[in-house]
Parts: sequence; C-alpha cells; structure tokens
Amino acid sequence: MTKKKQLILDTARNLFNQKGFSQVTIRMIAQELNMSSGNLNYHFKKREEIFEALYFEMVLVFDERVENLAQTKVSIAQIRNDIEQSMHRMIDYQFFWTDLYNLLSVSDKVKAHFEKAYLHRIEGCFLLFEKLKQEGLMRSSSFDLEYSFLAERMVNFGNTWLYSSGLYSRKFDQKLLAHQTNSLLSMLYPFFTKKGQAEFELLLPDYFR
Repeated sequence: MTKKKQLILDTARNLFNQKGFSQVTIRMIAQELNMSSGNLNYHFKKREEIFEALYFEMVLVFDERVENLAQTKVSIAQIRNDIEQSMHRMIDYQFFWTDLYNLLSVSDKVKAHFEKAYLHRIEGCFLLFEKLKQEGLMRSSSFDLEYSFLAERMVNFGNTWLYSSGLYSRKFDQKLLAHQTNSLLSMLYPFFTKKGQAEFELLLPDYFR
C-alpha cells in the first residue's frame, strides 16, 4: 500500500471515530487532508472502499491471533494479555464496534468475513478451553452445551463491550480497558480448576482482598 493511501485510511479512521461513519463524507476526508475530492477518488472510488480497507486492516491481527492459537502456550496471564491487546485495537477502530449492526450492511464483503470470523472465534474458544484443560487450569464441562454457551457469551461480549461502554461514557481510556479486559477474563473463573483459580487470583489479587 502506498503512503498516500495509508494516510487517507488513517485520516478517515480518525474522522469515523470522532463523528461516526455515517456522518463523514469523502469531501470531509479530502478537506482534512488538504486535497481535492477528485484526488482522493483516484485512490478510493467511494467511502465504502475506505470502510472495507479499514475493516480488513483491523481484523488482520485478529485473524492471525486465531490462526496462531494452536502453537501458543496458554496461561491465565497470556489470555489476559491477548484480550487486552484485542480490545485496545478495537478502540483504535471504535467507529465499527459502536455501530456494528448498521455497518455490517454497508459491505457484503465485510459482512461475509465477519460471519465467518465469528465461527472461527467460537472454534478458537473451544481450542483455548482444550489447551487450558491440558494445562490443568480448566475443568471438564458439566453438561454437553456448557462450553458452547460459554464460548458464545465470550465472543458476544467481545463484539459488544465497546458499544455498551459508549452508552455511558465516550472516554475509552486505560481504566475502562483494564475493567473490560478483566470482565471478559473473569467469565472463565467459575470453570477453572483450583489451580486455574489460584493463577487467576495471583494475577488479579485486588479482586480477592
């Protein structure tokens, strides 16, 4: 990708985050860059192309993380770090997650990838659960669908925490990031073995004082 196209994407992302995708036009992006709309159209024919490019730029890291999970050594601390990194990246592209329902109708390509990625993330949860069980950190399920429900809760929370946070505050700072990271991680706590719970409590001791 050329430096000019990346500059357009970075500028558009900042404007989308500030104002919302639906409120930003090609002309506004061009004005922010001190270029003509025609010059910008040379790189991106329409706003939806910018949206698609930003989406696939964002999910590249997410897709790689799921692909590499099988080779990753798991621990409670490592899981928390992965969650925090993913959430931090989501904040960088907050315009998408705070208007998820509407933006999935903007591009068939984005919608198709998102639906496929959802299934991969569910599969990733099951792989994570198995690796945790192998490490003696997670117990076996009590009934057939128990971990299916857990995987769905975790993925759905991951998809919507930014939107729900935005209902009460637009301040997506480190404090909020840490709170939401720990909220998602804590969904696993009831399913940990005593060894897993001890590792969790050692990682987040303030919760057990």
